[in-house]
Amino acid sequence: MAKVNIVTVSSKKDLLDFIKFSWKIYQNDKYWVPPLIFDKKKILDKTKNPFFKHAEMELFLARRNGELVGRIAAIKNDLHNKYHNDNVGFFGFFESINDQEVANALFDSAKKWLKEKGLTEMRGPANPSSNEEYGMLIDGFDDEPRIMMTYNPIYYLDLCNNYGFTKAKDLYAYKLENKKVIASDKLRRVAEIAQKRSGIKISQIDIKNFDHELEKVKLVYNNAWAPNWGFIPMTDEEIDAMAKDLKQIIEPSLVLFGEINSKIVGFALVLLDYNYIFKQMNGKLFPYGIIKLLTQKKKIKWARILTLGIIPEYQKRGLDAVFYWEIVQRAAKIGIFLGEASWILEDNDMMNRGAETMNGEIYKKYRIYEIKI
Repeated sequence: MAKVNIVTVSSKKDLLDFIKFSWKIYQNDKYWVPPLIFDKKKILDKTKNPFFKHAEMELFLARRNGELVGRIAAIKNDLHNKYHNDNVGFFGFFESINDQEVANALFDSAKKWLKEKGLTEMRGPANPSSNEEYGMLIDGFDDEPRIMMTYNPIYYLDLCNNYGFTKAKDLYAYKLENKKVIASDKLRRVAEIAQKRSGIKISQIDIKNFDHELEKVKLVYNNAWAPNWGFIPMTDEEIDAMAKDLKQIIEPSLVLFGEINSKIVGFALVLLDYNYIFKQMNGKLFPYGIIKLLTQKKKIKWARILTLGIIPEYQKRGLDAVFYWEIVQRAAKIGIFLGEASWILEDNDMMNRGAETMNGEIYKKYRIYEIKI
């Protein structure tokens, strides 16, 4: 069999090949949701994505007999290593045909690049970090991914296991059904007690004062998730960039703040599952994608609880239950009766208990792999 040739992405054509390779892997997969090409370009643009002010990345393409057969990114995230006192590198954006030789060549290339940077462990997939798409799907292949969640062929598990990767951590996605959530007497009771004791007030984002509201997000975000495994604080620039993107698609009634005595104590971001529309766009926003975004929104059936955080000094008081109860009521008002809470670390007991209190069921699992370099 012909040798696998690995090259680095060094031109605009290479970059487009890198992005569009996904279409080859998933051409016959009815569950795959094509990413927006312009969005992937922006994420991978080292001059525009503020992530690269504290990180480096190299992109690799695999070819055999001139045919593109795989891709991978090697990522050095200085902020992660500084925050966790780690010496870990990451791989991401991995795609490969079902061929162990190809996968091995890709993993070897990423590992070699990271080793040359002085790193001693490789972890992933991170696309490009835990603040973006994260983890490899290992259970729940009979459904489309919700917005900003990963999806991959089941054979990727064998490619990783055969290479020698081991599990670093699993991530859970819970399915939430309106009728089951509101049937939870425990959730209702805890929410009512927490509301009465704390006096917490839940309000939705004021789009007209978006910049001011964003400052409130910054107050909560990096405080609420700081203790979590793999968490990487987002810089102000990164939060600004993500907010600019999400502003176009957020449903204001599902972007919520919690205040006690006029102090911000919690934040929840729930996104409508625009993957329903993105799937129809096949990677292209123009010329007709914009029209689809405007006309198909009411057909969306799912929402994803992307973020729900309470600052540490107000945790374990049942305030998360207040948010959950508020979310399910507000979602129902706009015709959303199915939700996903994701992703949640397998050992994040507080968040897992919250999902279970809502009568949620784990219906998908994702894995972060690791290997010594």
